[in-house]
Amino acid sequence: MGLQLTDSEREALLTNAHTAMITTVRRDGWPVTLPIWFVWTDGCFYVRTPPSSAKMKRIRHDDRCCVLVEAGKAWVDLAAVEFPARAVKLDAGPESERVAELLDEKYADFQPPWDRVPDVVLRSYAEQVYLRMEPAGPMISWDNSKIRLKPQ
Repeated sequence: MGLQLTDSEREALLTNAHTAMITTVRRDGWPVTLPIWFVWTDGCFYVRTPPSSAKMKRIRHDDRCCVLVEAGKAWVDLAAVEFPARAVKLDAGPESERVAELLDEKYADFQPPWDRVPDVVLRSYAEQVYLRMEPAGPMISWDNSKIRLKPQ
């Protein structure tokens, strides 16, 4: 019984999932896992974050990270893709502009009412950097819906 996602199923999950979890590494070696909005395109995972964020500081120190994208609420519907990655900060230019457009398009309906967001928060998000998280090893995937349950 194979639970792995096919290439097309994996691509669909990575493309269509709403939120991912990324794990970065603190200086003391302990992992930190956080939810993040993302886009998957051309075989890479992209995110944005303020340049002064703790996440960015950890990545500057150690570019290793882990990405987990999942879907499903009931156990029988759980599906996921997980992979190790290396984070690369994008320079300003066509790639980062394209990623900004893709992120803006994907999350247009989920933005807060910016006129009500406190100024201190607006200032912290005023500048953004874009990261490409390049897969650095095999992807692990599974789809519990492929399990044939016993008849009732």
